[in-house]
Amino acid sequence: MSTTVTAAVAPGTGQPLTIQQLQLDDLRPDEVRVHMVATGICHTDAIVRDGIYPTPLPAVLGHEGAGIVEAVGSAIITVAPGDHVVLSAAYCGHCKNCRAGLVAYCENLMAEDFGGRRRDGSTSLSSETGPISSHFFGQSAFATRANVVETSIIKVDPTVPLAALAPLGCGLQTGAGAVFNELRPEAGTSLVVFGVGAVGSAAIMAARVAGCTTVIGVDLHDSRLHLAEQIGATHTINPATTDVVAEIAKITRGEGVNYALDTTAVPTVLRQAAAALSIRGTLALVGAAKPGTDVSFEIGSSLVKGWTFKTIIQGSAVPQVFIPRLVKLWQQGRFPFDKLIQTYALDDINTAFADSESGKIIKPVIVF
Repeated sequence: MSTTVTAAVAPGTGQPLTIQQLQLDDLRPDEVRVHMVATGICHTDAIVRDGIYPTPLPAVLGHEGAGIVEAVGSAIITVAPGDHVVLSAAYCGHCKNCRAGLVAYCENLMAEDFGGRRRDGSTSLSSETGPISSHFFGQSAFATRANVVETSIIKVDPTVPLAALAPLGCGLQTGAGAVFNELRPEAGTSLVVFGVGAVGSAAIMAARVAGCTTVIGVDLHDSRLHLAEQIGATHTINPATTDVVAEIAKITRGEGVNYALDTTAVPTVLRQAAAALSIRGTLALVGAAKPGTDVSFEIGSSLVKGWTFKTIIQGSAVPQVFIPRLVKLWQQGRFPFDKLIQTYALDDINTAFADSESGKIIKPVIVF
């Protein structure tokens, strides 16, 4: 028997989300019914709404859900009704990368997270006018309830407020994981983060946990730079008023930074990040760009630096392992991501998107 849910629907490319009553179908054997408590809004939701990534619209987006398990399918063994869960990206679990523990690089990532359908082609959500794309990142969490695939489910400590944990599913996992799992900076090293929104802020907090002694935040919004200083940045730079590469050289006494993380995916910013690297430095990109975006790097004099460029998805994390670790760091006060959050009601979801895009707030979270 289907269940009526309230959801924010992306009706068409570039259009505001609309609040609708939808029908959620019966739970499948490999799914978990989650009563949503809160859902973070991420840049990926915006670029799918705007047609940059290929999820069919109309769709229920949302991929940073947090809630309580109401029911489980017959094949589910990892959670039970009443468990508190955070939701993250889906992965197939069967390809060679998943079998190797590289679930962020699942060979079927686009189908699992952006396809808008179950593997059999069905959708769990429908309206009076027809099917609505569902299972966005295995969840479609901009709804009061969702049928969620098991690979998206992470069981968490029930004593921790779920509204605080929602952003861990994507943005914060991406920033922190890029530092902990990929860059792996040694204690006493330097790291710069370009763009200190939610992803960049998570990277700054992770850099301090890892023992970096020079942590630089770069952003066009002074309010974000001020917060970056509160959560771990030792230096901040506003590129609107300062030559970023020259200032980084000054901060590092001419050596350049050991590690640079770009969350913007803006080609000119990436070139600045590369120019700011030290010998044997590493530049990593986590920002999502429109397919076909190109960037050029100087490869003449920079050749002797022996530097590295890499791209990172989802912080190269296994969510079921990594997110509980972030929760423990938060409980110890070492990863204070709650300082980034501003909550909104579901009816105000378009305002939340706009506030995030303008830089007014860092991490909007819808609380149901």
